[in-house]
Amino acid sequence: MNNTKQPACPWTPEDEREHFPSIIEWWCTEAFFKTVEDNKKWSLKTTFSEWFQTKPKKIGSLYNLSLFDREIGKHFLYCTRNDSKQLESKKDCFEVRFKECFLKGLYPDYEMKIKNQEKNIELHLWYHAESLPHWVTQQITGGHIPMGLGSYRYGFIPKGEISGTMNIDEKKFKVVGKGYYEHVWGNFSYTNPFRNLSEFKKTVSTYAKLIGWRISGSKLQIPKSISFSTENNPLGYDWVWALLDNGWSLFYGNALFWIMQGPALGTLILSKDGKTYQEFSNISFRYNKTKYAKCYDFYYPTDLELTAETKKEKLHLRFKMESDAGEYINRFFGGKIFLGFVICEAPGVVDGFYLDGKEEIKLTGICKIEPQRQISRVGHNMLKLDFLLPPEGVGVAMDFDSHFFEKKISAKVQLMPSPKMKCSFKRIDRSKIHKNIQTSQFKRDL
Repeated sequence: MNNTKQPACPWTPEDEREHFPSIIEWWCTEAFFKTVEDNKKWSLKTTFSEWFQTKPKKIGSLYNLSLFDREIGKHFLYCTRNDSKQLESKKDCFEVRFKECFLKGLYPDYEMKIKNQEKNIELHLWYHAESLPHWVTQQITGGHIPMGLGSYRYGFIPKGEISGTMNIDEKKFKVVGKGYYEHVWGNFSYTNPFRNLSEFKKTVSTYAKLIGWRISGSKLQIPKSISFSTENNPLGYDWVWALLDNGWSLFYGNALFWIMQGPALGTLILSKDGKTYQEFSNISFRYNKTKYAKCYDFYYPTDLELTAETKKEKLHLRFKMESDAGEYINRFFGGKIFLGFVICEAPGVVDGFYLDGKEEIKLTGICKIEPQRQISRVGHNMLKLDFLLPPEGVGVAMDFDSHFFEKKISAKVQLMPSPKMKCSFKRIDRSKIHKNIQTSQFKRDL
């Protein structure tokens, strides 16, 4: 008889249900699946979201579906919203609905009906969780994460079985695959993140706990290279969900704080068995490739690499988008500093290794990559610093790329082993800079 005590589920039925009047709340499902009849590969993301604020009074809800044909690299995007009504929900059980589309259930089983009415696409899916739910920063803050002066709870289930049917092109297919599920709610705002003074004490305490956790798990040292950019401001993030071929699952969420290369200030959460989770705080990252957005003046990663370490373990991973990303924009009308936020999402592949001090395990798998950026009026501006450190020498090289000033500046100062200094200026062709032109179908502020 196995007397090993199993971890308890951290979600209650109350956690799963709606928390109105939170300022913002959403339920999201991601999946990789195939259609059984033709063995074709797909990925999807669907979100049910609602928001509420009192000054000025705003209430609304949104449903979207992003369906991606991985065989031909084609996105099918559908989004609809109601700017005067929250999602329909039930008080005695978990069920949220936007018109004919719904998501309902209770851990570990969920059912959803989702549609793209413009393309006559409909999916009826069941999700059975194979992992326990987990709160981000569960052991550090009880699952609370700060945002501006507000905070939110972020819960997810990284691995589950997806099954059901999909109607597309007037044909019906059976689908099977693997999925991810998350539920997020809290009192923060994308348009004005510093207005929620009622949450101030709680938010400061949460920041303090996270900073302490970060410092305790990191080595304080000068990096050889670090980069900053205006689009990597604290209101954006890098997000990755991955399923590894050896059965492990992975969640990566990085709060950017203007850093474009260097220490990651977010978390990487690894589960080997779906029951226990390990959160890494000592993380460094870099972008191997970036892409200039189709509209708005910013870059986002399409190929990112990271290393996460503890005293005994090392995890090195590289995530690469397999196709062009869908760029989905929500514009803030009347925004004085920020023009809107953009989610750039695409399926991808992951490879790397895990080292536990005894053996090295090669890792491969599939992933979903979703950088979100809060777009500012100053556009893209980047500063990169490369440090020459002892014993090789002492010095610093700087590259400054500014679309706002339409200038590129490079400078290098070396003190040892021999003093050197050089500097160069170059004008940027303004015709190659996107002037934050709105081209999105998301035409109302949230």
